[in-house]
Amino acid sequence: MNKLFYILLILLLCLSPGLHAQTKLWNSADAYLGQQPPSDIPVIFAQSLLTTADTIAFDRTAFSPDGKQFYYPVNTTWFDSKNLKIKYFTYEDKKWTGPFILNEHYYAPTFSIDGRTLYFLGGQSDGKHALVWQSKKGQWSGGWTAPSVYLQKDYGLYDFMPTKSGTCYVGSNAHQGNRKDYSTYDICQLKMTEKDTTIQSLGAPVNTPGFDGDFYVAPDESYLIVSAKETKDFECELYISFHKPDKSWTPPVSLGPLINDGTAHRWGQYVTPDGKYLFYSKGTSPKDCHIYWVRFDLLLAKLKKENLRNN
Repeated sequence: MNKLFYILLILLLCLSPGLHAQTKLWNSADAYLGQQPPSDIPVIFAQSLLTTADTIAFDRTAFSPDGKQFYYPVNTTWFDSKNLKIKYFTYEDKKWTGPFILNEHYYAPTFSIDGRTLYFLGGQSDGKHALVWQSKKGQWSGGWTAPSVYLQKDYGLYDFMPTKSGTCYVGSNAHQGNRKDYSTYDICQLKMTEKDTTIQSLGAPVNTPGFDGDFYVAPDESYLIVSAKETKDFECELYISFHKPDKSWTPPVSLGPLINDGTAHRWGQYVTPDGKYLFYSKGTSPKDCHIYWVRFDLLLAKLKKENLRNN
């Protein structure tokens, strides 16, 4: 029986070269743009590669599922899209090349679960609706089609993220108050069918009075990383909430003092497809804003054990 098992395993690997190559890259020195992986102390990610003297790298980043492409926004400041761009690096012929410009005036690149679609925020709007844009694998910049509207709603669509179940998550006022009043924003579930789209706040304890919109949801919906304790100026800390078997969420708890090391803006949280590292943006102003990364899988296991046991 054991011999048969190993024969079948070898055949599976031989018949799945993409899977084998993906695993090989993630575990190689070339992964993550060839950067030295961090420990449990956050460090700035690839600063000399991502930025120039007059730009900052910030907001949500995205690695392709196979780890061979990396997307990130750059700008000259916060809250102004004039110089906003999404750039990317690509891994080919055993080396990384880039950065290249994917598009302009968009941000928050987010992959679909199958890696065939990229979602963005930003772009041009009629002023009455919130938009989520998409690009498909095709012949255009970086092998993607030009951005087209994926969702258009009269409520907020911030930090849009899909999951394996087909349920999407989004920061939104969800018909509660003015779309431009960010104090009304909650983390919500967005369920879409051919006939209808419904949106519902996750409610307490994930959401609190004030702005709740910056988050990351695991593809299997097992946990949420939220920007918690938001001040009126959107300074915050990173907390985590776990999905319980009864479909409710545990009260969010801090990711700890190594990540929440003082007053700052923390957002754009994102976990790499291999589950090992947490990326996020941090700064007290555009001048000291950077993309950070930190070892996350061990911290995740520890916090999950503690919080599911206590809740």
